[in-house]
Amino acid sequence: METLLNPSCNTATLAPYTPTGQNPWDVSKIKHAYRRLGFGATILEIDDALGLTPGQFIDNIVDTAEALPPTPAPFWANYAISSFGDFETENEQYIFNWRIQTGNDIIAEQLRGRLAFFWMNHFVTEIESVFYAPFMYQYYNKMQTFALGNFREFTRTMGLDNMMLLYLNGFENTNNNPNENYARELFELFTLGEGNGYTQQDIVEASRALTGYNHWLEPGADIYFDASTFDDGQKTIFGQMGNWDYNDVIDILFQEKETLIAAYICEKLYTFFVSPTVDALIRQDIIAPLAQTLINADFEMVPMLKQLFKSEHFFDERALGVVIKSPIDTIYNFTTEGSFFYDDTLIEAFLYYAGLMGQEVYDPPDVSGWQRDETWINASTLTGRWQLIELYIDYLFGNGYDTTLVDLARELSNDSNDPAYITEVVINHFVAKELHTTTDYDVATDIFKWEVPQNYYDTGQWNLNWTSAAFQVSLLLKHIARMPEFQLK
Repeated sequence: METLLNPSCNTATLAPYTPTGQNPWDVSKIKHAYRRLGFGATILEIDDALGLTPGQFIDNIVDTAEALPPTPAPFWANYAISSFGDFETENEQYIFNWRIQTGNDIIAEQLRGRLAFFWMNHFVTEIESVFYAPFMYQYYNKMQTFALGNFREFTRTMGLDNMMLLYLNGFENTNNNPNENYARELFELFTLGEGNGYTQQDIVEASRALTGYNHWLEPGADIYFDASTFDDGQKTIFGQMGNWDYNDVIDILFQEKETLIAAYICEKLYTFFVSPTVDALIRQDIIAPLAQTLINADFEMVPMLKQLFKSEHFFDERALGVVIKSPIDTIYNFTTEGSFFYDDTLIEAFLYYAGLMGQEVYDPPDVSGWQRDETWINASTLTGRWQLIELYIDYLFGNGYDTTLVDLARELSNDSNDPAYITEVVINHFVAKELHTTTDYDVATDIFKWEVPQNYYDTGQWNLNWTSAAFQVSLLLKHIARMPEFQLK
């Protein structure tokens, strides 16, 4: 596994990728884009993408995500506690329901789902700390609304989000009893990075300007600004003095620190979408130009995202298969790429097992979020990945969806009866790069052939219509799920 986790240095540029005879637009690049920008693609989606240019392909993905409306609000979206009939029971049920809704959204929405989930790990809150369904929905709605929007206005909106005001103690930040928690995380985690361009005094002064959001008409209603708890004295933030309030903090922050903010956000997006490895040359040749694009667009993110996703750098061979799948990636990519059945009951199971493996939706470990990549893999979580895929395959096989396993093998192999070829194309469909040796394919072929006598293969009598074929494909898929290469995207 170790050799797989040390990607070669990607020296390709941000120039738009233009296919050539030596560097063609092919299935591997399309799968790479779909795995990074969403959760994989079906065979039909991959075939359709081959008919587009890389630029058209990326435009379609990004423009579709940008135009996607937020998930419709549930009837309880703006409840106060008094609006519930039986608060304890209903609130817990609504939270459960909204996790399932979110799980469905993330897998179905491709880039918008991917980015909404990314931002949930940036502007972090924890539902277990607040445990209030209306605030959970309102928070998620902002993730969707701003997923590809203006980062400055996204930041401005999140500081006044009801869930955030409770989670990071803004609700407790008053002129008589200041709380620095949100101001610190605003700089350290949300915009600048730890110790980057701010001082403790900036935190103190900013926290004074963030006071006043301390009241609601009743518990569970919107938190609103009250001038009586606002510190209306002079504050000095990043060298500017005035009677600054919440909006002034955001304005001054983005005026004075735009270069640092843009570089911080672009690097975080780069490590998520391209590679966890960033060095001085990447910062100079890739991150800095992306940051300038973000600044030039007044912090609208779409131009910067398109520049990255269309680039030679993103599509470079050395960018393929260098990111470790998260638990959600592991099951969602497998489901999508296999065109396998799922419903709300299975989404519940997927989210449950992802939580056991360290990725509980709406509950990152702390305000710094999941650290991703190598932190996803240890002895227990690796076996958990195998078990989840195996349980899912067994569910499909035992609940009337076994034919979908054969359909996948048949479509990928053009209904071949050659077990070695079937094995090869099924493996290559689910991994970012081909296996290292032919021996690896030979071992997998032997597993796929199962107990069918060799002479049936030798004479060509065996084919994918055999009654054992679905079980054989299930064995192969379980073997693939245990491959080191399967853990990468």
